[in-house]
Amino acid sequence: MISLARAVAALVLAAAVAAGCGHARRTASSLRPPPAAASKGARHPVVIAALGDSITAGSPLWDPDSAVRNRLGDRLNQQSQYEFWAQRRLGPRVSFRNCGVYGERTDQIARRLPGCARSAQALIIQGGINDIVQGRPVALAARDLRAMVRAGKRLGLRVELVDVLPWNNGYPRADRPIRRLNRRIAAIGRREHVRVLPFYRTLDDPARPGRMPERLTIDGDHPSPPGYRMLGDLIRLP
Repeated sequence: MISLARAVAALVLAAAVAAGCGHARRTASSLRPPPAAASKGARHPVVIAALGDSITAGSPLWDPDSAVRNRLGDRLNQQSQYEFWAQRRLGPRVSFRNCGVYGERTDQIARRLPGCARSAQALIIQGGINDIVQGRPVALAARDLRAMVRAGKRLGLRVELVDVLPWNNGYPRADRPIRRLNRRIAAIGRREHVRVLPFYRTLDDPARPGRMPERLTIDGDHPSPPGYRMLGDLIRLP
C-alpha cells in the first residue's frame, strides 16, 4: 500500500489536468475583490486557496457548494466564513478560493489539494476535527496534514497550517485528542517552516478552557460570524 504522502505527490503531478475543487457535487467558491477596487491597481490579486472541512466552508450559514447555499435559504450569511473577513480586511490584493467540504477527514481533504491549489499562490490547510469525531488516530491526521504541507510546498505555494478549534459539543471527551493533535500540528509547523494559524487559542474561552465562548459559536460545533471574523483577522497577505 502506498503512503498518503506518495499518493498526494502523485495527485500533485496530475494537477495540470485537474479541474475544480472537491467532488463532482462540490464546487469551490471564490471571494474576489469588487471590480471598482480591482481597477485601482489590483488586476492580478494573489489567489489564496483555503482547503479544509466545514470550518473552511463556513458552516452552518455558508458553504462553497451552491446547492447547499440554496438549501440554507433565509439562514444564508456570507459573513459565516473566515475568508469573507480576511478578504474584507486585505481588499483587492487577494482573492480567496473556498475549498471547504463539510464532514471530511484529513485523508479526504488531501485528495482535493491539487484541484484546490491550481493557479493559486498560497494555500491554507485546515482539518482534523472530523478525524477525531470519527475515532481516527490523531497520528494519522497529523501524517495527512504534514503530507499536504509538503505537497503544497512542492507546488511552490506559500503554505500555512491551521490548528483545531475547541469543540463545545465534544467537551470534555474530545478535548484531549484535540490538544494532542494541535501539539503535533505545532511540531509540523516548526519542522516544515510554515506558519500555524492559532485558531484554537483565538476562540478558546479563558473562563472555560476547551470551549468557545457562547457568543463566538453558533451551534457548539462551528464559529458564529463574530467568531469567523476573529479567525479572518489572523490571515496575512502572502
